[in-house]
Amino acid sequence: MACRDWVVGAIKKIEADIARSADTHLIPCNAPGLPGITIYLKDETTHLTGSLKHRLARSLFLYGLASGYIHEGTTIVEASSGSTAISEAYFAQLIGVPFIAVVPASTSKAKIDAIAFYGGSCHFVENPADVYDAAHRLTHRTNGYYMDQFTNAGVATDWRGNNNIAESIFRQMEHEEYPEPRWIVVGAGTGGTSATIGRYLRYHGACTSLCVVDPERSVFYDAFIGQKVDPCCDECPDTVVEGIGRPRVEPSFVPEVVDRMIRVPNAASYAASHFLEKISGRRYGGSTGTNLYGVMQLATEMKARGESGSIVTLACDSGSRYEDSVYNPHWLSSKHVNVVPYLEQIQTAYETGEWIQVATCGVARVMG
Repeated sequence: MACRDWVVGAIKKIEADIARSADTHLIPCNAPGLPGITIYLKDETTHLTGSLKHRLARSLFLYGLASGYIHEGTTIVEASSGSTAISEAYFAQLIGVPFIAVVPASTSKAKIDAIAFYGGSCHFVENPADVYDAAHRLTHRTNGYYMDQFTNAGVATDWRGNNNIAESIFRQMEHEEYPEPRWIVVGAGTGGTSATIGRYLRYHGACTSLCVVDPERSVFYDAFIGQKVDPCCDECPDTVVEGIGRPRVEPSFVPEVVDRMIRVPNAASYAASHFLEKISGRRYGGSTGTNLYGVMQLATEMKARGESGSIVTLACDSGSRYEDSVYNPHWLSSKHVNVVPYLEQIQTAYETGEWIQVATCGVARVMG
């Protein structure tokens, strides 16, 4: 019974944290070249731990506690590219349990420092595809609990509502000119966010379509179009754009609820991040740029068809975590990233509503 008392107390601490939290802002970002099409950015950076993953971490902890997997003193282990680990470190500290994040060695220093700030520690792997096996080994060694966001993200969140991100979007859109979005655009890391939104749309009979954007060298797009994917192969490289894209198709990814996918070049993701700073005055990470790039392509297609409506996407995390990468010209150069053609493409779309094709070395065209 003492164990049950601790679990109940831990859940109450998380519920108190929820009660202290406000919803995230929905920011209009309208383009002069796209009249009749309103674009909204749901700013998830305003969560206490600074990213969209705050919602997921909270759900995963409640799922683990209510399922009897987390007890007093249980070491929590997670495989992560950084942002989920930051949020999970926060909740581990909140309820007083140890936390270890298994992260790629390429994870930004700002994310590593944030994990440490909340009392967590990091275990580094060179190959991003090795995070799963390393997490399993650490869990066995510590007799802990593997949070396994890539499997549990699809089940830990109540997709029917209960203040999930989809319900929040629709509630905030109620008084807008086009309250039911034509598109919601998100990336896929675990696949949990797209699964939650896609299921919510179907459960509530919404006419909104779901578009998932996927960065270069991620396998979600290939799986969606029916191309054979070899999971967890040693040759699977990192996607470079932190927070989205994976070297294997994660169990939480549900392609059946996705209406469209767009593969986005990494240079386009970074270009869109820089462009968003220009029009919003805020810096966001590369995954937000990936989202915005997909939004601009969809919006120009709507204009070409003579359609009006709204598009909603997510600002996933703050650009302050990427000062040494996305916003560092030397880092971009070291990765052979040329953002200029994509900046011109996005600028043209923003000002005129026209989507020009980009032809650069290694990138013949944009796939959608």
